[in-house]
Amino acid sequence: MPVETDLSRSLTTLEQDSTLIAVIELSQKSWLVAGLVPGLSRQPLKKLDPVPEKVVQVLERWRSEAVKAGRRIDRITVAFEAGRDGLWLARWLRVRGIEAHVIHAASVAVSREHRRAKTDRLDTVLLMRGFLGWLRGEAKHCQMVAVPTLEEEDARRPGRERDSLVRERTRLVNRMKSTLARFGVRGFNPKLRRAAEKLCGLRTPEGVGLPARTLAELGRDMARVALVREQLKEVERQRLQRLAAPQPTPEKTMVLLLAKVIGIGIETADLLVHEVFCRNLRDRRAVARYAGLTGSPDESGSRRREKGLARAGNARVRKAMIQLAWRFTSFQKGSALVQWFEARTLAGKGTRKPMIVAVARKLLIALWRYATTGVVPEGIALRRGA
Repeated sequence: MPVETDLSRSLTTLEQDSTLIAVIELSQKSWLVAGLVPGLSRQPLKKLDPVPEKVVQVLERWRSEAVKAGRRIDRITVAFEAGRDGLWLARWLRVRGIEAHVIHAASVAVSREHRRAKTDRLDTVLLMRGFLGWLRGEAKHCQMVAVPTLEEEDARRPGRERDSLVRERTRLVNRMKSTLARFGVRGFNPKLRRAAEKLCGLRTPEGVGLPARTLAELGRDMARVALVREQLKEVERQRLQRLAAPQPTPEKTMVLLLAKVIGIGIETADLLVHEVFCRNLRDRRAVARYAGLTGSPDESGSRRREKGLARAGNARVRKAMIQLAWRFTSFQKGSALVQWFEARTLAGKGTRKPMIVAVARKLLIALWRYATTGVVPEGIALRRGA
């Protein structure tokens, strides 16, 4: 998840006297709201039904109690942990004038005991501790997820839906191949368009046809594959329609710019733009970290070792960039990046796979600069007419 980098959040002692701070522990059946209310010696804790209006009611009641205690509340700030409910609650609260933040779940420090106590009440204590440190401006106390707008979140759905449909098609095809292999039928490709018509003509090694129930199951699987294929076409058709629309947008401009590079198609360009390049990332290090293409060193005293990729970023981007890096070694042999890769892997065997990760990281940074500033990476070949 992207991380907010705004450092103007520092909370002084004077500001804390007029700030109502709350954290919410979300679950499917109930929400637990914990508060830090100026003027109150106790720290209120309220269990609610999962209804956002009730959260606002509780916050307003706590504000009234602070006013009765002689404190003026100028700011209400709320935080909750990123999870199943997504980021809609933060947008909903912000529309109603409440400062809402989403805490990155992996950034909250927890006890390293083998069997530590864990309850919703204890979780609110941990969230409040991390949130207070973040409000004070303490570096690395916890991290906040950058909350996208509704339009930005909706723009990612076509690419993610297509990825889900491709995985579903692969699962169905592998399942049909396994079913046929149990009867000794090999060499049959269920992905062919006329594969359903050829099912009845298949013969086992014994020279007989497939059993009736197995044929019925394979027929239903074929129908599912055909449906998934049509849905994939519809997703891709709608994407091309959006790109052909006359209204220019920054995301559309970046997609068309990336698609000019030989070796990058519309699908990869669309994924990179909506998953990475449309975000407000600070620098090249932030870009590499978001994709999970940075290392994870393990150092203690004289011990020095590398544990491999951090894999803490966007898995879709990481997978796409490694695949794109391999494609670049074939389509962009004249680029400085591919020549650097070939020179580094010329000497020994077994170095191409580790080095391709470095190529993916450098390529992602180069494409980010190209998409945001228009500077073409050194030696990159563009399509004719670009």
